[in-house]
Amino acid sequence: MAESFLFSIADSLVAKLASDTFQEAFRLVGLYDNLRHFRKTLSLVKAVLLDAQQKQDHNHELREWLTQLKNIFLDAEDVLDEFECETLRNKVVKGHGSTKDKVSHFFSTSNPLLFRYQMVQQIKDISNRLDKIASDRHKFVLQIIDVDTRVVHRRDMTHSRVSDLDVIGRKNDKQKIIELLMQQNPNDDDTSLSVIPIVGIGGLGKTTLAKFVFNDNKIRECFPLRMWVCVSDEFDIKQLIIKIINSASDLASADAPSRQHKWKTLDLEQLQNQLTNKLFGQKFLLVLDDVWNENRVKWVELRNLIQLSAAGSKILVTTRSHSIASMMGTLPSHNLEGLSEEDSLSLFVKWAFKEGEEEKHPHLINLGRQIVKKCRGVPLAVRTLGSLLFSKFEASEWEYVSHNEIWNLPQKNDDILPALKLSYDLLPSYLRQCFALFSLYPKDYVFNSYEMTSLWGALGLIALPEKNRTLEYVTNQYLDELQSRSFLQDFVKFGTTYKFRIHDLVHDLALFVSKDECVHLSSNIKYIPDNVRHLSFAESNLFGNLFTKKLVALRTILFPEVLNTCLSKFKYLRVLDLRSSTIETLPRNFSKLKHLRYLDLGYNDNIKRLPESICKLQSLQVLKLDGCMELEALPKKLRKLISLRYFNFSTRQSVFPNKEIASLGSLEIMSIKSCHNVESIFGGVKFPALKTLNVFDCPSLKSLSLDSQNFPQLETLFVGGCGNLDLQLWKSHHEKESPKLKLKVVAFSRLSQLVALPEWLQEAANSLQYLLVLDCPNIETFPEWLTTLTGLKALRLIDCPNLVSLPDNIDHLTALESLKIGSCPKLCKKYQPHVGELWSKISHIKIIMIDELEEPEEL
Repeated sequence: MAESFLFSIADSLVAKLASDTFQEAFRLVGLYDNLRHFRKTLSLVKAVLLDAQQKQDHNHELREWLTQLKNIFLDAEDVLDEFECETLRNKVVKGHGSTKDKVSHFFSTSNPLLFRYQMVQQIKDISNRLDKIASDRHKFVLQIIDVDTRVVHRRDMTHSRVSDLDVIGRKNDKQKIIELLMQQNPNDDDTSLSVIPIVGIGGLGKTTLAKFVFNDNKIRECFPLRMWVCVSDEFDIKQLIIKIINSASDLASADAPSRQHKWKTLDLEQLQNQLTNKLFGQKFLLVLDDVWNENRVKWVELRNLIQLSAAGSKILVTTRSHSIASMMGTLPSHNLEGLSEEDSLSLFVKWAFKEGEEEKHPHLINLGRQIVKKCRGVPLAVRTLGSLLFSKFEASEWEYVSHNEIWNLPQKNDDILPALKLSYDLLPSYLRQCFALFSLYPKDYVFNSYEMTSLWGALGLIALPEKNRTLEYVTNQYLDELQSRSFLQDFVKFGTTYKFRIHDLVHDLALFVSKDECVHLSSNIKYIPDNVRHLSFAESNLFGNLFTKKLVALRTILFPEVLNTCLSKFKYLRVLDLRSSTIETLPRNFSKLKHLRYLDLGYNDNIKRLPESICKLQSLQVLKLDGCMELEALPKKLRKLISLRYFNFSTRQSVFPNKEIASLGSLEIMSIKSCHNVESIFGGVKFPALKTLNVFDCPSLKSLSLDSQNFPQLETLFVGGCGNLDLQLWKSHHEKESPKLKLKVVAFSRLSQLVALPEWLQEAANSLQYLLVLDCPNIETFPEWLTTLTGLKALRLIDCPNLVSLPDNIDHLTALESLKIGSCPKLCKKYQPHVGELWSKISHIKIIMIDELEEPEEL
């Protein structure tokens, strides 16, 4: 299935070969004629790829031809990357190198004469291979399709909260579950714990129904403590206890990574004590979502740990398995059935048309009836195909979905893969491989847009942004498109950051389309395809399976611990994730991984120093060192990382190498976390390209010198957990001729010194769109100048118990679309919908949530 990525790979290669950079590079090594010939042949092959991909399912020889092409294309990418690496290396030696550096560079393996000879041989070899394979295209009678015409029809973004209007055909199910939850425990036994399973096939909406119940007002009143835990594939007792403790906590989750790290250091008995303290005497509802565990011993062990509640506590379980439901349930299971045909059609219409639009197209409604029959009442399939046909009004497009032979692909009885595969087949080429990489992560993984930018960008899957646009902007466009096709769920946006999950059936689809290309290695996988390009590991001890494999072309490794193998075997690595591993040092010859663009060493407690050779990775775009609590100092000569655009770090240093960091001309995102000894940051140093700055958990930090002259492009600022920081020390420039801040997103969290919003925010009056104040106990009022922030779209005030009022003229903020107030009792009372004395001041705002947040806010 990986051959479905070929068109986008070919497109990328053609664009590179046409660029001025490569034209000049090939002239210098005497390969310009070879370049023109190679590009011409590549263009001829590219022209028939889309047709070939559509016909490959029924033609084994054609699939083989595409596989050979894929190998040639990827080898070509590696050779072109060699040119880019050498160009960057020459740039560093010329701009930052000493005489010694220049001499050693001449006598290294990158000597210009030797490099030219090697490149000539490789280019000629690849060109000859492509000529031979390209000549075979004629025997397949392929049509020329030069442009990928598949387009995504956008729909308005929806909120992740489940309301009555969002759920179709489940009111009776909801009522039955609520009745079971509200009834007395059998025999009114204080020690008994009722367990109610919801059972049904994947995609039926078990989780949606559970959320529907979980957020009902009757349930809120009946259960003072409500907890939601996603269980998924693994039923690890320790991890489940941690999840339950976190869900039961009222703590803000901005410090979630460090808190998770803390829980991992506790033994099981210590965690059990924590759990007992959280649950004892509480009447609670615990949702265990998506349970797969069939080991009764594990379930009984967990049940015994949480059976400490007040009378009436309940557990609601969602699972696909009737045997699991029987094992766990104390009450009869609620068997979730498929939607009726009419409810399926209603849901389909909701996603295929704008409201009222269906009345203009009765002939399409008849076709829609045929389509929803194929979905077998599964809401996910109905919604996916409805989204696929959104704003498409040609009957032929609807007939294509209804009659397409993909429905006849082999599948399990409880599988809806064909419905999802059809949507995948109609994705634009540039989204296909991006989507396939979701398969490298476990089910129910919480993705964020920064992470996807780093991964997709490192693998060259993001189109180069237009002027004044960033890679993050393009990534968010991609995610918007995937969201519009219903591939993503629990989609939350704050400022420029997205968080989301993918449904487990969508994860199955990603596994299906990426087989032989991407592998998430777990203990039940015995075979690693020879041509695999991207690997991740469920467990670090599985890394030994690689020693018997060649896998020279591997591009991605996520979560291993063995480095020497990486250096000796995987020289074309683009992505290496060693997060939370136990490594102590990096090899001195780490710079051999010269293609590396993404390196994550975060949360390694054993690392004290990093070799200077890490700064020879001129292609590196992402470097994560956060949570490295024993790291004594950042590596020297950081300025040589001329491609670095995302830098995330922790260090014991009290003074940062400011000039080295400021020399990183491509740096756009920087996160400073848990730097416990630093007192001042970036005094007088200019960061001309930095757009995002995060500063978390720096308890000694007193000043943060960030003015508009030194940070002219700064758009996003998150500051949290810095108890001694006085934000008022940031001096603003009031002179008319001084540049103003361009901040769009600002979040303050866990700042005990914050008693009022800092005055310098006024500089961003024309640009600020999102403002979050979270867990700031000493802030009491908001200034009247808040209403000068004329572009403000979202205001979130969470866990500020002494905050008593908003500005009197807050109704002047006409751009404000969303206001969320939670755990601010004095404020909530005044602005309570319809009954609060100041409700009229905010009633014009489109989205208002007062003390009803589903879960703690995150930074």
